[in-house]
Amino acid sequence: MYDPVQLRTFLTVAQTLSFTQAARRLGLRQSTVSQHVRRLEEATGRQLFSRDTHTVEVTEDGEALLGFARTILEAHERATAFFTGTRLRGRLRFGASEDFVLTRLPEILVAFRQEHPEVDLELTVELSGTLHERLDEGRLDLVLAKRRTPPGGADGAGGAAGARGAAGARATVAGPAADRVLGAGASGSGGDERGRLVWRDRMVWIGADGLRMDPERPVPLIVFPPPAITRARALEVLERAGRPWRIACTSGSLSGLVAAARAGLGVMAHTRGLIPPGLVRVSAERAGLPELGEVEFVLLAGRGGGAGGAAAEALAAAILSGADRLGPGRLGS
Repeated sequence: MYDPVQLRTFLTVAQTLSFTQAARRLGLRQSTVSQHVRRLEEATGRQLFSRDTHTVEVTEDGEALLGFARTILEAHERATAFFTGTRLRGRLRFGASEDFVLTRLPEILVAFRQEHPEVDLELTVELSGTLHERLDEGRLDLVLAKRRTPPGGADGAGGAAGARGAAGARATVAGPAADRVLGAGASGSGGDERGRLVWRDRMVWIGADGLRMDPERPVPLIVFPPPAITRARALEVLERAGRPWRIACTSGSLSGLVAAARAGLGVMAHTRGLIPPGLVRVSAERAGLPELGEVEFVLLAGRGGGAGGAAAEALAAAILSGADRLGPGRLGS
């Protein structure tokens, strides 16, 4: 009843919330994407997306179809793999951002291992910036991480950062070059347009429920160490806004940052749809904080070919088809 091609298009639009991005990922014309969605809406007799000239949102009926679409496509792919007789083998070095520790990514990896038992999957969980570096060095085959973005207002920001960041007792001052806006990025060479978009969301400030921020005092920041992309973004927007700040906590693990935030030590920049339990969004306007903008999560493959490249392509396809489990509101229980 439901065409797998149309279902895949539907899932891609739901993940990217953009007909344009969905067309780019699928290698189709935007008119074809619209046609697939329209035919699926005709087949279901329901509106799957509410859209205007600026936004695309999944409707309640669209949310209901997501699970069915995944199940149908997974069964279709299993049948195809069985009857074509293709079996993947070899080593696959996969890197995933810390952001996905609390999501349902493990479910996708379990299904992949069951589907391809002869692939030796090696998982690395790290900061997005570190994963980009390891991929460039040839130490990973596939990466799921935040897209590297241009440093933007980096000119002349570093010295001011040191002066303003020094305020506040017992603060770790962000003075070294590695902590300046340009150095805090993953590459310092501008934005990285590589990779396949998995989904995008807004970044927000989060902290403990009831945390009070004084707009007149330096912002207490809870951050990953360099080359974390969220750290770079937080410092960049504060620099642009001329807002004083200090480092209240640095940790290389998400659990460490969450513990510090729950203790009320400060605020952290985080993806809106992946806010950890026990933390809430902090009103930027009330706290005198600048907006953080959007973040994109992408899949990037290494330069290797052969069996490793085929396994990376298969895992990438599995992640893309199940990306709605990773996006906003899909934290694991």
